[in-house]
Amino acid sequence: MNFKKILIAVDNSTCSEKAAKAGYDMAEKFGAEVALVNIIEPIPANVNPDLTLAPVFLETYDNSEENSHILLKEMETKYGKGIKTTYLSIVDTAAHGIIQQSDEWGSDLIVIGTYGRTGLYHFLMGSVAEHVARKSACPVLIIPNKCDV
Repeated sequence: MNFKKILIAVDNSTCSEKAAKAGYDMAEKFGAEVALVNIIEPIPANVNPDLTLAPVFLETYDNSEENSHILLKEMETKYGKGIKTTYLSIVDTAAHGIIQQSDEWGSDLIVIGTYGRTGLYHFLMGSVAEHVARKSACPVLIIPNKCDV
């Protein structure tokens, strides 16, 4: 396999830091470019009596977008090693957003971290990494939180 475009899904967690490190290491080995993707989960909107969105929702979204860009920049600075990096940040559900951004960017590989939760929590919440692996058009490398990278 020859990976030229590696998409790395990140959030504000230790498992996504491990995924970023592993993804950039692979990009360095393959001479690939990287896209860092951060999905901003939608916040339920409060609707005013006149059917407009409450201003707090718009402020929260603006802040989330800014925080997303800061996170992506921090990941690139920490692990990027000068590798060409594209930032992708959208409002969507995590799994759907990652798959959509991967398809649109044309990635050859997705790298994603996982918490490794089991039992009831896994049953109730599902696994973003599992969903991405099932629905993705390209290979998915899942980095477990317990893994030393």
